[in-house]
Amino acid sequence: MRYIPNTSADRREMLDRVGLDSVDALFADVPQAVRERFHPLGLEPQSELDVAEHASRLAAENQAASMTSFAGGGIYDHYVPSAVWNLASRSEFVTAYTPYQPEISQGTLVAMFEFQTLIAELTGMEVANASLYDGATALAEAALMAERIRKRGRVAVARSLLPHLRRVLQTYAWGAGITLHEVPYDASGRCDLAGVPEDVSGLILQSPNAFGVIESLEGVKDRIGDALLIVSAYPISLGLLEPPGSFDADVVVGEGQSLGLPMAYGGPLLGLFATREAHLRQIPGRIAGQTVDANGETGYVMAAQTREQHIRRNRATSNICTNSALCALAATIYLSSVGAEGLRTVAELCASKAHALAERIRRIDGFELPFDGPFFNEFVVRTPEDPEQVRTRLANAGFLVESSGELASLGVNRSLRLAVTERRTEDEIDRLIDVLGGGS
Repeated sequence: MRYIPNTSADRREMLDRVGLDSVDALFADVPQAVRERFHPLGLEPQSELDVAEHASRLAAENQAASMTSFAGGGIYDHYVPSAVWNLASRSEFVTAYTPYQPEISQGTLVAMFEFQTLIAELTGMEVANASLYDGATALAEAALMAERIRKRGRVAVARSLLPHLRRVLQTYAWGAGITLHEVPYDASGRCDLAGVPEDVSGLILQSPNAFGVIESLEGVKDRIGDALLIVSAYPISLGLLEPPGSFDADVVVGEGQSLGLPMAYGGPLLGLFATREAHLRQIPGRIAGQTVDANGETGYVMAAQTREQHIRRNRATSNICTNSALCALAATIYLSSVGAEGLRTVAELCASKAHALAERIRRIDGFELPFDGPFFNEFVVRTPEDPEQVRTRLANAGFLVESSGELASLGVNRSLRLAVTERRTEDEIDRLIDVLGGGS
């Protein structure tokens, strides 16, 4: 067998040496009830050929793989240039791990350094780390950082935050003893800043938010005083929108999946984290830096490892053990490939196609947009019938749209959320309109 080098004879010899007649006898001291928990699927050993054929049959049942995606909510169907994974898949790059002796891995450090530079420029911030696991953990780490700096015991969170981000944030906050204060949204779909209390360590906004609405960041920092302004941003939108750093945001986080990573049923993902230089020693994760050696040659080092598990242990700023280095490399290649003008073009295509679709849906009898706030490439549609029936009709026609349950949990009923990327064609949009009943 490919992954088990020991033959049956080898295993028999080892069992004879320890005086046992079977592998199961090795675990005889483990209670039967516990052992049964490890075999809930009733799987039996099979050949590699049989397993591969079975996996293929299961994969063929995934309808979403062949559907046209109008789903969003944090994961988007963007085009990935072929150069991204042709380069990232090279043998010297194929590792998602950060070396524990990093200075011997200059290529990895260069890629991390360039990634940090690109993310800092994209977000308008002064410093960025070498990535985190995903956008949700990056946001949670930002809340912990705000609490470490201001020490007020609670953080204000816009209700318009994507629910899966909130769930991770709640878990981190619970463990750290931080209270989360929910701030309602107004009729435009934007956060109602009047609901932000004064004594918070930070305010968390997402822009565009769970409704696709672009939050107004102008003057927010002045209104919340010395509390940290934390913005969860959609990186593609920053090709068109002014970056949060321009509005004095203290921390900018985000999900980097849209920067060269496939949807892939929800992972792997890439956490973005950028902040002010004043908070450098509070950043979670790792920072690669550029320096010179004794001979004056340029070299790269691990400039900061704020976990510092080998020194600070439980007093470390974060317990993040690694970073999504391979995904960060892909994002670096993506941003380098498309360039500033290319990213702007992608953003413009997403926005223009989304607004064109929204306007056509608005003209269909019974459909309306419940929020009048500006949006980027994602928007909410209120339906004249049960939204799940509309979703099923779209699915039968080959369109992937999210369930309405997430919107309902945010207080928006009888609605669906649609996301449009540069990949969606005019023909696909026409066909979707026909299914909704707006055909000519």
